[in-house]
Amino acid sequence: MTQAAETAPAFETPSVEALAARIPDGAMVALPPDNSLPSVALAKALIRRGARGLRLLGVPVSGFATDLLIGAGCVAELQTSAVSLGEAGFAPRFGAAVREGRLVLRDATCPAIHTMLQAAEKGVPFMPLRGILGSDILAHRPDWRVIDNPFAQGGDPIVLLPALSPDFALFHAVLGDRHGNVWLGRRRECATIAHAARRTLVTVERLHPGNLLEDERLAPGTISGTYVEAFAVAERGAHPVALLDEYGFDAAHVAAYARAARTEEGFRAWLAEHVLDARLEAAE
Repeated sequence: MTQAAETAPAFETPSVEALAARIPDGAMVALPPDNSLPSVALAKALIRRGARGLRLLGVPVSGFATDLLIGAGCVAELQTSAVSLGEAGFAPRFGAAVREGRLVLRDATCPAIHTMLQAAEKGVPFMPLRGILGSDILAHRPDWRVIDNPFAQGGDPIVLLPALSPDFALFHAVLGDRHGNVWLGRRRECATIAHAARRTLVTVERLHPGNLLEDERLAPGTISGTYVEAFAVAERGAHPVALLDEYGFDAAHVAAYARAARTEEGFRAWLAEHVLDARLEAAE
């Protein structure tokens, strides 16, 4: 162990509830999809906090955690390319909120969302993208601008997308160390979210005793603590979605949720059982 590692201060590891308290109402919050390390534990803590007016960004699609937050009344706006519960079908609370006009929906595409985040990551005001030319999505996104390629002789349009810096990036990781580094494995899109966001809050399965960036095997899949404000230990914090090789997708749990959440009454009952009672959540 190096002298720097020996003298490094312990990284702050608050509770999940304390992390949720750092996210103010109205914040823009970036969440990864169900196949890429979402922090369901932190979404549930936001519900228990009574968060309101959140502007969610699905990177690039949205799933279980987003539907929970929408159903609980925490979300005012959603920007994403899709919302789905996978094999369990459509996201029921998202669908109800759109039909009832309770949610501002900003449609996007997967490449567009990644491009806007990459612009923020690189510190540039915009980045070009060509693949959405000819799509009717441009008619609904006045903030996306079509120009002529300045390096061509005309007749070569390209779309410019503004940089997007969420207020918070939230995700779940397997490991965190006392230097604030977190290990994501091969899910490097979460690194892009962390680089682009103003603040990053993470939940982790467990603490790592050493420095993740000094381990040749773990360093390539690690985000530096430079980009992580704080993390909390939350075992099975991605459940019911999968977490790399740690645990699989709980299809039965998600299917039961999808059935219950078809109605407002069913959703409220599910929420009371699985989210609002923190003691039950801790035991799950």
